[in-house]
Amino acid sequence: MSSKLYKAIFLIIGVVTLGFMVRSLGVHEIWLNIRQTGFWFFPIIGIWLAVYILNAFAFKAIIQERHLPNSYLPFSTVLRITISGYAINYITPFVALGGEPYRVMELKKKLGTNKATSSVLLYGLMHMFSHVIFWLLSIILIVAYLPMDNMMLTGCSMAFAAGILLAYWFLRVYKKGFTISTFRLFQHIPYIRKWATPFAEAKAASLHEIDDHVRVLYADRKASFFKALVLELLSRVVTCLEIYFIALAIGLKMSFFDSLIVSSASSLFANLIFFLPMQLGAREGGLVLALKSVGLPGNAGIFIGIITRIRELVWIFIGLLLTRAYKSGPVTETPVDIL
Repeated sequence: MSSKLYKAIFLIIGVVTLGFMVRSLGVHEIWLNIRQTGFWFFPIIGIWLAVYILNAFAFKAIIQERHLPNSYLPFSTVLRITISGYAINYITPFVALGGEPYRVMELKKKLGTNKATSSVLLYGLMHMFSHVIFWLLSIILIVAYLPMDNMMLTGCSMAFAAGILLAYWFLRVYKKGFTISTFRLFQHIPYIRKWATPFAEAKAASLHEIDDHVRVLYADRKASFFKALVLELLSRVVTCLEIYFIALAIGLKMSFFDSLIVSSASSLFANLIFFLPMQLGAREGGLVLALKSVGLPGNAGIFIGIITRIRELVWIFIGLLLTRAYKSGPVTETPVDIL
């Protein structure tokens, strides 16, 4: 499928999905909630530009390699692809991965298919890995500072153990690669193996090259690896400002520390329900439970959930515009070390 056709299809899907989301929330309801948020609506929208800039710097650190001059892409290009990719992910109804093929198609014009694929794969792994690290740090803070009964302590212990196992799995992926082992797994799954086996055989050289890029990031480019990880973790912290600003807008007495706990706990719950567009319904439930855990009224979670959805609508619209408004041109950035 060509890049133009892919973008046209997702633009149509995006416009239809955006219209459905606006209709579901209700234009009048959206306007009332924006008015109730007041001045704070603009910082709520604005902090996500800061988040996407941090994400783009992390993505750029992964893409850029000293021995590959064509990997020195302009930051504006990486930022555009980052924002548009997340916009497509928001509207994808299964596992929120629709933006990844878009990113590959945009990057392969400059990097080639294998380098583009490995860069997108590595960034996706880093984004998820940072989420796991953020949850682990949040669980430590929750246990250290919140009153715990036996049930909550057991739940936190199980979540922490699961997080450690996930972190270990991510590190193994960085050391050993991902694509070859994944296709080996596919070859043992009924129905899927009929497609996976001939594909793995035909694309063996490409899959090995992609895995080599994955291994090199952790083995030989540790500075880039940790730079991307720190930037992604920092972006997680910045997202907590959204809940904090919404709380200020409605007069809810919440500290930034509370917003960090609420954000991490609600995102953990919402990400367990990964097959719904924008995690419809799951996020609000997670917010209600998280607010109650820090001694705040759970019903405020509904309002916070609505405002975050309105913010997503704004950035989906911006992201979809960026998929169409940009015309790719030659790389103009001078190859300088970003580390």
